[in-house]
Formats: sequence, structure tokens, C-alpha cells
Amino acid sequence: MAEPHFFGYGSLVNRATHDFPGLHRARLRGWRRAWRHTDLRPVAFLTAIPDPDGTIEGLIAHVPGNDWAALDAREWAYDRVPVTQTVTHPLTQPAEIAVYAVPESRHRYPSEQYPVLLSYIDVVVQGYLREFGQAGAERFFATTDGWGAPVLNDRAEPRYARHQRLSREETAFVDDNLAALDVRIVANTAQRV
Repeated sequence: MAEPHFFGYGSLVNRATHDFPGLHRARLRGWRRAWRHTDLRPVAFLTAIPDPDGTIEGLIAHVPGNDWAALDAREWAYDRVPVTQTVTHPLTQPAEIAVYAVPESRHRYPSEQYPVLLSYIDVVVQGYLREFGQAGAERFFATTDGWGAPVLNDRAEPRYARHQRLSREETAFVDDNLAALDVRIVANTAQRV
């Protein structure tokens, strides 16, 4: 019987944000990441969107207790989409793999009212730096759409619940890449999410 796994492409790449078992580096073909917002959350966040020419790196993790229902509840703003045949991974046993993605009918582009949190970007990029090195983190920036979104600078008072402290080098890497993409950083004015 195939073991249930899910593909993480955002904050789940940062092992410091969770304790999911059985983590392995993996690649998902036919998808891209994008910054989007929905009416389900007060800020924008990452989702995976179909792209026949796209490939993104991430981690696969074993579904805790083989309980898809519990994981679906944790990822309540997303739909679970089967992607077993399009994930490259090192597992030797059969695996059933899914990715969580916001349905296209439910997401919009980020805006001043629904910005991307810098504390969230920090967590994701820290994960990519640790898992895939500088080149992998640069690929994260290159394979993610929506960098025209406003980014709320909440580093001093992080609003992202699983925020992490970055080293000076990690912070400079994030800032340099955002500057290279001409990302607009806005002041922090809302409450924690």
C-alpha cells in the first residue's frame, strides 16, 4: 500500500516551523508558486498554480498518522490535489503524494489590503537556503509569481505565527533578492495573524 505524503513548497520547507515526519527533498513538475490572497485570510500567502512548463523544489513529508483529514484541517484554506506521478523524490517504497493549492476561483492578487508578510517570506527563504543552498533559494525567487505584490515589513513585530529569527546573512540575502525584483516594501500597520 502506498504511504501518504504531501509536497511542501513554502513555509513547510523550513523544518524549524513544524515536526512533520519523513522529510525528503523533492521536485514537483507542472506547477509554479504564486503569491495570492483569498477571502479566507487577512494577508496574502503562497499557493501552487498549474504550469505545464514549471518545476518547483520543495520537501515531501509523511502524512502524520496517515490521517489526511487532520492535515486537510490544518491546510483548510487549500484543496488537496493528487500529484504522485509528477513528483521526483528519493523514496524507494510506493507513495501517494498530494499538494495543497488554493482553488483558482478562490484566489486574487495581493493588494495593500492583503499584502505579503515579510516575516513569511523570511521563513520560506530561510528554509530554501538551508535545504537547497543559495542557488536553490534564488530558484525560489525565480519560480514564484506575484512579486509585484506589496510586502508588509513586519520583521520588528512578526505577524506570521511560525516566524523565525534570521541570521544577518539570511536577512541580507532576502533583502537583496527583493530589491533585485523591485519589490515594494510597505510599513507595518495591522494586527498579528
